[in-house]
Amino acid sequence: MGAWVVHIPAIEERVGVSHAVLGGLLVLLGLGAFVGMQIAGPLTDRLGARVVVPVSGALCGASLVLPALAQDPWTLAGALLVFGFCNGALDVSMNAHAVHVEKAYGRPVMSGFHATFSVGGVVAALASAGAAGAGADPAAGMAAVGASGAVIALASARALLPAGRVTEDPGFAREEEATPAVERRGEARRVWFLAVLALMVMLCEGAANDWSALHLEDVLGAPASTAAFAYGTFAAAMTVGRLLADRIVARFGSRAVLRHGAALAAVGITLAAAGPWLWTVFTGWALFGLGLSGCVPQLFSAAGHADASAAGANVSRVARLGYVGMLAGPAVIGWLTHLVALNTAFLLLTVLCAVTAAGARVLDTGADRARTSEMARSRQ
Repeated sequence: MGAWVVHIPAIEERVGVSHAVLGGLLVLLGLGAFVGMQIAGPLTDRLGARVVVPVSGALCGASLVLPALAQDPWTLAGALLVFGFCNGALDVSMNAHAVHVEKAYGRPVMSGFHATFSVGGVVAALASAGAAGAGADPAAGMAAVGASGAVIALASARALLPAGRVTEDPGFAREEEATPAVERRGEARRVWFLAVLALMVMLCEGAANDWSALHLEDVLGAPASTAAFAYGTFAAAMTVGRLLADRIVARFGSRAVLRHGAALAAVGITLAAAGPWLWTVFTGWALFGLGLSGCVPQLFSAAGHADASAAGANVSRVARLGYVGMLAGPAVIGWLTHLVALNTAFLLLTVLCAVTAAGARVLDTGADRARTSEMARSRQ
């Protein structure tokens, strides 16, 4: 994903489309991911992550080079649809697996898994920025990254948990067995509310992924090699935040991470949008990434822990609606550029972050408090 994001400006120029048309094409990336998640969630519950994750990862790596080979808007549309499908299947299956690992581990670790995703973004941003500065062809770089990803995905298969053999923390099992049917229905409604929050947060992440580099080029006139570091700054801050988030969750709870993180993100994107100098814009993207870093992991974790037997399906629900945000975000920002400047369009993200901070109370439930308490006891 990092390799794709950094090469968006070059691919946009090669295909010869405007920002608005690109925004519409990016809808297909989210649409493909939505369909992939729809299939991969229940399939992971049935077959297990050991089967679904490596296959999805290999296909995702193989499809990465397709956008770089596109010659016109139609071929780019098909490439984004296929790449989105493979990425969506991988996203849901690996997060469902992470929920089971977190249960067995006995303490918050979801943000740590998401941190390694951000590490990939940082590495890709740095490598791609260097390659762009040297005049390398985007297709060659994306092919190399995709091949490496496919090999790693297949090599990891034996280390993943097989279907039907998930070892769970006994505290979680007791909690779920004691949950009456009425409360389970309430948890199902809460999963959908978590999904709405994921939609808003992932819309903000998608905007950073797809428009951060273009923002520096268009608004501040930065060269492509410098503009690539906007996403790199965002991804680096996401990595640092996710490496710290699990410890913060263990001490203060997931609600505090979601509320204060979303509020910090609102401040960051406002600074990035309004900043007149490169250093203020980079600071804004850093704060935006730091604030958002712990939000999605908490939403995914809460959904997965709502029902151990349907972790894949519940994560799929939250991720699918979240990817509606990924789907809508780039298009909405692109369409808004018809009316206002790109940096002004980013103020929509400020509003969404503020609403997410206000809705963080959904994580303050009896189930979440019991989960945190069990994790605390297991550490003792």
